Amino acid sequence: MTLSFDERLNQILPRLTSRDFLDSKGLGNEIGFWIFDYPPERELEMRSFLFGTVLPALAKRVPALRADAIDLLQLVIRLLEERNLLEKVMDMQLSKGHDTTLAALRSVLKEDKIAKKIASQHDIANLDLLILTGVGSVYPMLRTHTLLSALHPIMGNTPLLLFFPGRYDGHSLRLFNTLADDHYYRAFRLVPESA
Repeated sequence: MTLSFDERLNQILPRLTSRDFLDSKGLGNEIGFWIFDYPPERELEMRSFLFGTVLPALAKRVPALRADAIDLLQLVIRLLEERNLLEKVMDMQLSKGHDTTLAALRSVLKEDKIAKKIASQHDIANLDLLILTGVGSVYPMLRTHTLLSALHPIMGNTPLLLFFPGRYDGHSLRLFNTLADDHYYRAFRLVPESA
């Protein structure tokens, strides 16, 4: 039986509050990296459900659960502001174009630097769950598979959940269901489409 998008949404909260999820049980010694992939055209519904339903209910159902959610776009903006680059980047975009701006940003927005920034801003060792959103908003400035790889040594035993606007088949990520990312990545689907 194939689950609808709404049925999959309704399984997020029970999954996140299960001890098996929080303790990374049944993963065969793999790191607890999870992906909830969804149709990109449902982005606004996904955000609304996550921030309006899941996160508030998570705090009520499991008050002791220490969870943080990071919007990658907000993280990138803060990083550029801290380095007094945001205005310069916007001006460069207008004057020199997209490709030149992206090339200039690569040294500032390397995924390993972003991973270290996440670690410096969040006490990962004392979290029960870290949630990442905004993947589509930061493309092509950040590459999902590279960021996840950079987070591997940082996360320790803390589960990470990435909300991904596209398709994850257990082996590769296809952002917006069109951009092929043939890099293998080992994560688990939070809620598969088939029950």
